[in-house]
Amino acid sequence: MVLGALVLVLVLAAVGCGSDDDERTAAPPPQQGGTELVVQVDRDGESGPMQPREAQVSCDGAGGSAACAAAADLEPADFEPTPGDVACTQLYGGPETAQVTGTLQGEPIDATFSRTDGCEITRWDQVAGLLDAAG
Repeated sequence: MVLGALVLVLVLAAVGCGSDDDERTAAPPPQQGGTELVVQVDRDGESGPMQPREAQVSCDGAGGSAACAAAADLEPADFEPTPGDVACTQLYGGPETAQVTGTLQGEPIDATFSRTDGCEITRWDQVAGLLDAAG
């Protein structure tokens, strides 16, 4: 009986042990690829008299320009639109609009930004470093 309990404990201990290799292969690989973005910012919106400012952002890492440093802090998910089932506050943040296209960390980006409600203001604020540095 004692021998059976000892065998059971040893079997359970062996099953509970995993190798470090399993944990390393389960982690997602680091993001690869450079950043090539076209950032267009219109500070007074489409109907304002100011012309939009456009910048080309090309970088392989965080080094170089302020725009590259700002882009290095972002993930492709930061450019996703607000899902349709999210309630947003009806808070107007200003007429500013922006368009960002290209690749970030090798992932395609095609995003528009505005400040028309609380959700859009939050999205703008997430990428504000890039928008400010580029335009």
